[in-house]
Amino acid sequence: MEQGQAGEFEEFVAARWSVLLHLARLLVGGDRHRAEDLAQESLVKLWFVWPKVSQDAPEAYVRKVMVRAAARSGRRRWWGERPVERLPEGAITGDVSADVAERSRLEAALAQLSPNQRAAVVLRYYQDLPEGQVAEALGCPVGTARSHASRGVARLRQILTDAIEPTR
Repeated sequence: MEQGQAGEFEEFVAARWSVLLHLARLLVGGDRHRAEDLAQESLVKLWFVWPKVSQDAPEAYVRKVMVRAAARSGRRRWWGERPVERLPEGAITGDVSADVAERSRLEAALAQLSPNQRAAVVLRYYQDLPEGQVAEALGCPVGTARSHASRGVARLRQILTDAIEPTR
């Protein structure tokens, strides 16, 4: 890769890293460590094709790579050790805002969706992509992507409603 293209790649990563990391976190069900791995692996793949896609749609390319990699990794049965944010011995202190609690609830609910439903919901409603781009990222027809998104939203509503209502 030429020096100028390498600079463009670095600028792209610097400008879009936080958005790509957040997308990855939503795609893997909230696990920050898996999200970082997913984002980094996807950017490595983008690096190798940067001269071809840099002028067209590099973000769409990396998003497609992320969705497919997240779906593949979601099918794994065992992840080995799972790092955690805090050690179990530590006590949580301080006030937790309602926004953080709501975001955590939503991420936990997203984690319960199938990888395709989760990807469709995140791409369609968080990334605000048109159905055609969601279908392209998922590698399926538009109708299938629409179905994944619709079923995913319905399942999210059910999960979130069940969490609020007490069981009888």
